[in-house]
Amino acid sequence: MSESQVIFLVCGLVGYLLGSIPFGLVLTRMAGLGDIRKIGSGNIGATNVLRTGHKGLALLTLLCDSCKAAVAALVAFYLIDEEISGLASLIAGTMGVIGHNFPIWLKFKGGKGVAATLGMLFATSWEVGLASGITWLVVAFTFKYSSLSALVALTLAPVYALYIPNVDPMNSYFYGFLAVLAIIRHHQNITRLLNGTETKIGQKKKSV
Repeated sequence: MSESQVIFLVCGLVGYLLGSIPFGLVLTRMAGLGDIRKIGSGNIGATNVLRTGHKGLALLTLLCDSCKAAVAALVAFYLIDEEISGLASLIAGTMGVIGHNFPIWLKFKGGKGVAATLGMLFATSWEVGLASGITWLVVAFTFKYSSLSALVALTLAPVYALYIPNVDPMNSYFYGFLAVLAIIRHHQNITRLLNGTETKIGQKKKSV
């Protein structure tokens, strides 16, 4: 195994471990709200934390989840040799998202990776991150569905990477992978969106 391959492997492992920290679960338990996995959709992300009625806690979860993959990507970018720092950053950030979605500490049952992916986008290409973030906001304010906003924003990210000047086209491959992963993780939301039963932003999920 070459030195570069070892570096990529280490970056991926560190990124995964950072991403696997379940901030939504930790913060809600610290706030005395119990297990977030037993509330609303059962997800550990900020959208489900918001269903507890604690907006500040949801915002803190969003910030923490956004920073996980971003920190992994930035550390790799600035500590690794410039010749391979770009690829190392993409690998670390992508593995950070995977760690959030499939955390080893929770038997690989994690979140859907939206905030983590947006953080990774900002860290590896702020232009794409900004464009995707604006897309999320526009769709969210228009339709009031967090899942729809995420799907549209993340699906367009690889497209933005191809057409925004000065962005390495290689980024689009990683962003495309994360977009596919987001679609897979949101398959139940997609079904509910098509059926008209998806929960809107700020709306508590009805008990069945």
